[in-house]
Amino acid sequence: MQSFALRLHPNQDLKQELIHFTKENNIKAGAILTCVGSLKKAIIRTANEKRILSLEQNFEIVSLIGTLSLDGVHIHISLATEEGHVIGGHLKEGCIIKTTAEIVIISFEKFSFSREFDTHTGYKELNIV
Repeated sequence: MQSFALRLHPNQDLKQELIHFTKENNIKAGAILTCVGSLKKAIIRTANEKRILSLEQNFEIVSLIGTLSLDGVHIHISLATEEGHVIGGHLKEGCIIKTTAEIVIISFEKFSFSREFDTHTGYKELNIV
């Protein structure tokens, strides 16, 4: 197992940076251990799978979890508003860092993850080799 730590800076796109980091470090089977930070813009897909929320306000990242592979990532995010309300869903491109995102990632050397279309779900799902 290999571990990584990175810090993202203001105005970076959270998902794009995670995809870039995964490819740059040749992470074939990775997982996000933890993340703390803030966003000024959030784009998330809700649980009903049809609705995309685009919100511009100050958010604290209270959870970021997911799997990383060279051919795709599957990441969920939970965000707290200034009032303490929590929203979450699938991380989409366009989530913009406000001040920082401090992220720890692990990579499993004995596995290889890929995303393959599953006829039962209609989505690209995790395949573990």
